[in-house]
Amino acid sequence: MKKRVGQYLLDCIHALDIDKIFGVPGDFNLAFLDDVIDRQDMQWVGNTNELNASYAADGYARINGMAAMITTFGVGELSAVNGIAGSYAERIPVIQITGAPTRAVENAGKYVHHSLGEGNFDDYRKMYEPITTTQAYITPENAQTEIPRVLEAAYNERRPVHIHLPIDVAGEEIEVKESFQLSSTESNDIDRYIEMVHEKLQSASKPVIIAGHEINSFDLHDQLERFAREKQIPVAQLSLGKGAFNEESPYYIGIYDGVLAEDQVREYVDQSDAILNIGAKLTDSATAGFSYEFDLDDVVMLNHRNFKMNETTADHIALPELLEGLNNMDYKNDSDFPQYQRVENQDFELNNNALTQETYFKMMQTFIQPDDVILAEQGTSFFGAYDLTLSRSNTFIGQPLWGSIGYTLPSTLGSQIADTTRRNLLLIGDGSLQLTVQAISTMMREQIKPVIFVINNDGYTVERKIHGETARYNDIKMWNYQMLPAVFGEDEAVSVHDVNTSEQLQAAFDQIERETDKMHLVEVKMAVHDAPEKLNEMGKVFAKQNG
Repeated sequence: MKKRVGQYLLDCIHALDIDKIFGVPGDFNLAFLDDVIDRQDMQWVGNTNELNASYAADGYARINGMAAMITTFGVGELSAVNGIAGSYAERIPVIQITGAPTRAVENAGKYVHHSLGEGNFDDYRKMYEPITTTQAYITPENAQTEIPRVLEAAYNERRPVHIHLPIDVAGEEIEVKESFQLSSTESNDIDRYIEMVHEKLQSASKPVIIAGHEINSFDLHDQLERFAREKQIPVAQLSLGKGAFNEESPYYIGIYDGVLAEDQVREYVDQSDAILNIGAKLTDSATAGFSYEFDLDDVVMLNHRNFKMNETTADHIALPELLEGLNNMDYKNDSDFPQYQRVENQDFELNNNALTQETYFKMMQTFIQPDDVILAEQGTSFFGAYDLTLSRSNTFIGQPLWGSIGYTLPSTLGSQIADTTRRNLLLIGDGSLQLTVQAISTMMREQIKPVIFVINNDGYTVERKIHGETARYNDIKMWNYQMLPAVFGEDEAVSVHDVNTSEQLQAAFDQIERETDKMHLVEVKMAVHDAPEKLNEMGKVFAKQNG
């Protein structure tokens, strides 16, 4: 069957269950976008800029499994770099397609717009090499080998890929030999590694699992829970990977964040003699400046393409293989471990006093519903939210490793549009909101209905806690946040809430639960220097770490 290369690429993308494509039009991708909007099985979601598009694609992939976006050559391509780098760091598979000048233009080295005026056309592709798992330059001759190759790499590695698509190639017809489908991967012999873990556990008196973000990336929640349940091993989560383990499980003991962890969690993990680090990275922010006290020699690294135990390492084993092998292991732990105390009823008083961060998050705990998607911006919101008690069906989205402020607002666009049946709650601060605020306009155009809580505490609170508490570089211009829906052209579809006290926050909660057919924008005003306790402590850690 004859198809244009662009049509074939979209067929392959749709075979991965991607039905929304994010991006910004530009003259080097316009003809390709015609193929996108002509499809009945795919929707174009145009963004206000490529950075927002990359964040939205990331959020979509965290719910849907994979995502795709389209930019134009150079200016658009590089505007998306920050978002794609974040997806790479946190293992989120985003297909970044760049519409490029024609092959004739490239081969002739012409000085066309969006180039550097040097006649080179591979500079930007080289910039993508460190932040994507693989890259491809598509031609009519290689389309049916290169496109499947890069899409399979994105799926298998759960990381972004970059596709360079000259606009004349997108429009050229090819004879499609067969439809794309993911090929089965070859299994590795992992018996030796599983036996090593087994021996480690057999000799241990206090085993523990530290679970992290790769469990979310590879959707291995059921496999991890089965392993913990059948082997009776307790599980602690890192903040980098919140949601990796069912917090309703009797084997969940809580969040481990180094010296900041609850005493019983910190003491148990630090004193463990067999730590299975499954899909987790012990980063500075996840461990409060590497403040763990356990012996790294007692840690077995069980990550994707990264097995390490003592002097034995392997970089070819996939995380799903490792978990399958662990589940087939004959072992059962019989030692005691601390029990996680789920938060049921929070102790707070509804009054007309100024709202504090402590009360705000206590009240947020009561507002969360079992199927909600919670997005917490890397600021006061994240440090207050990662200790929230979640249900099995909740999804938690943050970006604590890459930590690009402004990420969660466009990410909410992506996560909400990926599944409109689930309520999305965005917790974000005013400084972060100002970076990517145009995403609200796209949300309104797409008629999605997330609930956005904007903490207005007049500046960059995380930075204040690290250095320069009163320095002007941590100040921002005060906006009238409640006017944003009107500025973006439509305010009737958005309910706006002005919150200064706990009574007003509860009234906003009540109205949100009544008006489920609307988007809600809640401005929550709090004192400039008020912050969650963990952020206060983490600020000291980062200040010390920075010298």
